[in-house]
Order: sequence, then C-alpha cells, then structure tokens
Amino acid sequence: MIPMSEVTVGVGPLTVAEVIAVARDGMPVVVAPASIAEMTASRAVIEALAEDPQPHYGISTGFGALATKHIPIEQRLQLQRSLVRSHAASSGPEVEREVVRATMLLRLSTMATGRTGVRPEVAQTYAAMLNADITPIVGEYGSLGCSGDLAPLAHCALAAMGEGSVRVDGAVLAAADALAAAGIEPLVLREKEGLALINGTDGMLGMLAIAIGDLDDLLDTADLAAAMSVEGLAGTDAVFASDLQALRPHPGQATSAAHMRTVLGDSGVIAAHRATGFTRVQDAYSLRCAPQVHGAARDTVAHARRVAAIELASAIDNPVVTLDGRVESNGNFHGAPVGYVLDFLAIVTADVASMSERRTDRFLDKSRNGGLNPFLAHDPGVDSGHMIAQYTQAGIVSELKRLAAPASVDSIPTSAMQEDHVSMGWSAARKLRRSIDGLQRVLAIELMTAARGIEMRGARPSTVSAAVIGALREVVPGPGPDRYLALDIQAAVDAVVNGTLLAASGIGATR
Repeated sequence: MIPMSEVTVGVGPLTVAEVIAVARDGMPVVVAPASIAEMTASRAVIEALAEDPQPHYGISTGFGALATKHIPIEQRLQLQRSLVRSHAASSGPEVEREVVRATMLLRLSTMATGRTGVRPEVAQTYAAMLNADITPIVGEYGSLGCSGDLAPLAHCALAAMGEGSVRVDGAVLAAADALAAAGIEPLVLREKEGLALINGTDGMLGMLAIAIGDLDDLLDTADLAAAMSVEGLAGTDAVFASDLQALRPHPGQATSAAHMRTVLGDSGVIAAHRATGFTRVQDAYSLRCAPQVHGAARDTVAHARRVAAIELASAIDNPVVTLDGRVESNGNFHGAPVGYVLDFLAIVTADVASMSERRTDRFLDKSRNGGLNPFLAHDPGVDSGHMIAQYTQAGIVSELKRLAAPASVDSIPTSAMQEDHVSMGWSAARKLRRSIDGLQRVLAIELMTAARGIEMRGARPSTVSAAVIGALREVVPGPGPDRYLALDIQAAVDAVVNGTLLAASGIGATR
C-alpha cells in the first residue's frame, strides 16, 4: 500500500483503509475542488426551490410525521436549528473517538458528492473539525438505523453549530470554545442543511469499515494461533495440504490453510512425530477443521467488504438532489444492507472465538494434550497453570454467542408510525465492536497457551512459531511457577491488538 499523508474527500468513494486512517489514526482530510463545484451547483437548486410557494420536503416543510406542515421563509433558519437540537437526543456511555470521527468523515463524503444540496462551507467545516481533532460527544443510544443514524449525526451537527460538548486532546470542552480555539466559524444552517447532516447510515457504516480492518488482522491471527496449537498439541499438518483443500475450493479456506502450512512448514515437533508415526488417526475438529471455519469467516468478511464498498460509493440523503437537478424523496437511508452484514460478522466472530477456546481447553486436559502437564502447570497441584485463563475465554465466548443474536431482525415503529420499520443497524454495529474486543482476548489467551505448550514440549518449533514466541516473551514470561496471570493476559491482548505477534509471524504482510 502507498503511504498516505492526507485523505482527499471527493465525488468518488472513500476506501475502508482511508476511513480507518482518518478515524483511528487522525489522518488529515481535504475536500476536492471538483466536490466544491458539485456542491455549489446543487445548492443553487435548493435555493431556487426555497423561493417556490409549493412545499418541498426538508426545504419548506417540517420533518417526519410533520412533513405536511409548511414553514414560512422567516422561520426556516430556526427550523434547521430546531431539527438538529431536538435530534441530538442520545444517552448512555460515550461513543469512541474513532467511531465519531468515522461518522463525521462519511457524512462529509456524502456532502462531497454534491447530492445533498448543502453549501460548500458546511462540508469544509466538517473537514476543519476533523483536522483539528474536535470530536463531538455522542451517547451510545439514540439511533435505530432509520432514517439513518439520526441522533449520533445530530450531535455532530450540533457541535458544528457551536453547541453541545466535544473532546479535544481528551478534554471535554464546550463546542463553541473548541471551534473558536481552532479558528472555525460555527455554522448557521440554511434550508435543508440540518436534514442533510443527519440523514445517513454513516455511523453504522463507519463501524463496519473499522470492523473489516480489525477482522482482516484477527482472522490472520486466528490462523496463526490454530497452527501453533496444532504444533503444541503434536498434531498433523497433513490435512492442510493444498490438494485436499482444493477439493472444496472456497477462497477463504484456501487462504487459511496456506497460512497454517506456512507456520508449520519446518516444525521440528511435527517432523519428529511424522518420523515416528502419529498416535492419533485424526485430530479433533478444532484443529483439523480450522481452515474451514476461519475460511468461512474470511468469505463472510469479503461479502461485508463488497457491501461496504457499495455504501462508501453511495450518496445517502432524503430528499436528494439528482444528477439532472430534481429533488426527490427516497428510502436510501434505510440501514438494512449494512445491518445485515454487521450481524453476519458478529456470528462468525463468535464462532472463530468458540473454536479457539476449544483448542485452548485441549491443551489443559492431560488426557487430550499429548503428554503435557495438566493445565500446563509447572508443578501440577501446587500450580494451576492456565486453568483459569480458559475460564476467562469461556466467559467471553459465552457472551459472544449472545451477541451473535441478530439486531437486524428487530424493528420498533417511531415518528407516529411514519417510520414504521427500522434497521437497528447502529445496534448491530455496537455489539459487533464488543464481539471483536472479545475475539482479540480469546485469541491472545490461545496464543499464550500454545506458546507455553510448544515450549513445554521441548522439541524445535517452526521458524514462524519461534519468532512469535520470541515476540510474546518480550512482554509475557515463559513457563514457570504460577504468577499474577491477569497482567500476562493483558500484555498478550495488547500484542494482538497492536499487531506485534502478527508482524512477527509475517502472515498477511502482503495484504
């Protein structure tokens, strides 16, 4: 990938990588000149309609169930302010900085298409806020995913108006003070602009893009962990042969099997057992079928990436200014396409974690671990080894199964039955973020356990496993008497999240 110094927001779509770069890494943004021209042209359409005595939704009418009420010209600035203020009604824990930044970026991206009818200065204000790292404070609850992520987007718009609270460098400030310090003039919204700032699937789409990036790395990490578990449990790598995998040619399965072959290719543990003959006719499913499960998860992420690409290329607003200058109401703000794939990803996240926990448990059972100490304890009876680390995994996996229940099958009517079917896509995204956090922790514990098992076995590990164990030992000590295990687990989690262990393995380095 070519390193980026800034992200240009234009008429065309952003990429998942660009969303993550701005949302998580603070990459600066710039609005493309072509987008300024498009916004100027479509704004002229809106201003012409504002003078029309005929009512036009969002321009000279109320909103939602109040769409039949005509608003006189002298009250329209108040209409836009009131819309944003009333819709900034979130509650609950504060949403993460990266999610709010992704939400703002994607609303900016839709504005930059020229299809919303906002003035260029509205888009430029959002770009300036992102570049100044001004992050509106948004509560977790308030979006039903239709009409888009109303409450979260309204909090972003409210901050751009100089109202509400924001974070800058971690400190909570009044939005007006933060804008003034950054030299940003608060927005005074005109016809349709308040509506254009809150009608979209930007929050759920931003969380989808971030999740795709995280799962790309986590599924590589799952392949690494599974291969090291095969090695530590003295399993066989024969089942991962490319000709066997090709008999069921799912692309994700082929990738996962190839990763596992890479890890195990020169393993002294497996070579020793291959020379003397494997004592098991077949390994357990959690070992033997890892490419099939991880591969299916990969293919699900690939589907989610295709949906995200379409959404990132979309201009979502209601009403929308068409290419031929019409202003038309529509239903494109409905979050079903995004909500469905967010739920799919929660399902596969739970299943990959479930399989990981089963491999960890196998290490700890003396009757199934191929001659290792019970619980991989240094002095069984005196020491408990990784016994309770597996309990931690089990608790997480149990929760992930509950989080896998789809949010998108739910709906609750709102706005006096005008909005009588909603997507719950925001809720699907919020639970997926929790699921990904859980998978990171489960895989970290498996890697800790597999590394300990390989070392306790005493044979020469593969080159890849040795490199990963070496990186892990920089932050987690090797086998020995029991110690305060929570610190080891957190250090391993950090090494998974920051990519240290994956980088040591070389898996996925060319993605």
